[in-house]
Amino acid sequence: MNYESHYNLAKDQIILVMAGLMVGLLLAAFDYSIILTAMPKVINSLHGMEYYVWPFTSYMLTSTIAIILFGKLSDIYGRNHVLIAGIITFVVTSVMCGFATNMFELILFRGLQGIGGGILISLPFIVVGEIFSPRERAKYMGILASVFGLADVLGPILGGVITDTFGWRWVFFVNVPVGIAAVTLILYSLPNFKLPDVKKVIDYSGIITFTLALSSLFLAITLAGDQNTYPLTDIAGLLVFSVVMFTCFVLAEKKAVEPILPLCLFKNSIFSVSAVESFLASALMFCGIIYVPLFAQGVLGMSATNSGLIMIPMLFSLTITSIITGQIISKAGKYKKLVIAEFIITGIGVVLLATMNENTSYYLLVAYSTVLGIGSGMSYNIFNVAVQNAFTLREIGIVTASMRFFRNVGTIVFVPIFGYIMNFTLGSSNAVTASKTQALVLSIQNIFLAAIIVAFAGLIVAFFLKEYP
Repeated sequence: MNYESHYNLAKDQIILVMAGLMVGLLLAAFDYSIILTAMPKVINSLHGMEYYVWPFTSYMLTSTIAIILFGKLSDIYGRNHVLIAGIITFVVTSVMCGFATNMFELILFRGLQGIGGGILISLPFIVVGEIFSPRERAKYMGILASVFGLADVLGPILGGVITDTFGWRWVFFVNVPVGIAAVTLILYSLPNFKLPDVKKVIDYSGIITFTLALSSLFLAITLAGDQNTYPLTDIAGLLVFSVVMFTCFVLAEKKAVEPILPLCLFKNSIFSVSAVESFLASALMFCGIIYVPLFAQGVLGMSATNSGLIMIPMLFSLTITSIITGQIISKAGKYKKLVIAEFIITGIGVVLLATMNENTSYYLLVAYSTVLGIGSGMSYNIFNVAVQNAFTLREIGIVTASMRFFRNVGTIVFVPIFGYIMNFTLGSSNAVTASKTQALVLSIQNIFLAAIIVAFAGLIVAFFLKEYP
């Protein structure tokens, strides 16, 4: 199943390639955390509080679609060309976002920016899978994945400093010099590898049906969060349309010469199990990232700045664990026990977080969230390595992009579900009769109780993962 590297790069060239990939990935990784900090100022400037989530929604939608689409197109046109196109797209649309004069323009430009973001968040992992041998991949995957931890820790701080010092528009403009550096490094160091036996036939039917199916699903989930504004019939209609389009997508892929998501991949149990595990692991990670700061502010009464600081140990442990996991896989050549350990550790983390109440100390909150961070960090590498090791060079682009795709879908699906749990709990009779703080504690406890079920499901599925050393 596995194979040696297609490339034979000198040590100096490897350093340049990794630097270029990490700078390019940093562009997309920083985007979410920096924008999150700047959005209140953006809303005040552009006057669109009712559309607060839409810049995030449009970006997440197009980036998720782009992950699969451009992972496949890079097989045809080459990794180097598609990656550089992604960086240029991201930078140009960042400038457009910076010049937005109203919320409609910002939402539109963020959607276009998401196309570049989807390319940047998936292509570097595909390239690492191709330029290193199976045993070396895990180590370099860990180094690459550490970019996300760095972005999560520094992003909110940089976003605040840039917004307060130069204004929110510079949150977008700052991407220009970083993008130029990434293009320069990649242009002069990375060969334009593409698969020679791939036919230059674009799967238009697959692209259209896939885009419509995912867009309508994403829109339905987003609108369902405010059923007072959007009728249930409209949401149900979008869901039905999504199901119809997914059915059409499956039929289109069966007939396609070069499908954007070959259905035969799912016949490989390693791919199917890894897809499910990536989906669940993403839900567990975002459960902590979203609700630990909320608990700190709403229950413990901490400031926004301090609640951000308590996330640093969790995100730092996530980064370090992703690197260490890569080193372990690189030396041992095996990964199944690490997958089992990952869901045990994340399970312990959410169990501990589910016990929190008004009397929970600052130090316990940091300790509990750090445990979750350790488990979540392990998931960054394992499933990429597993699927890359189970397929040939012919499929490595699409299987790697697919893992990132399923992580994104996990976020798309579970974040609204956790939100529903909170809203339902706050509206229950127990919460109504309790104080505001007690009601918030109860709702967050219920969210982490649901996360325990997710972690347990991940642990059970882990035992079905086959292992190719």
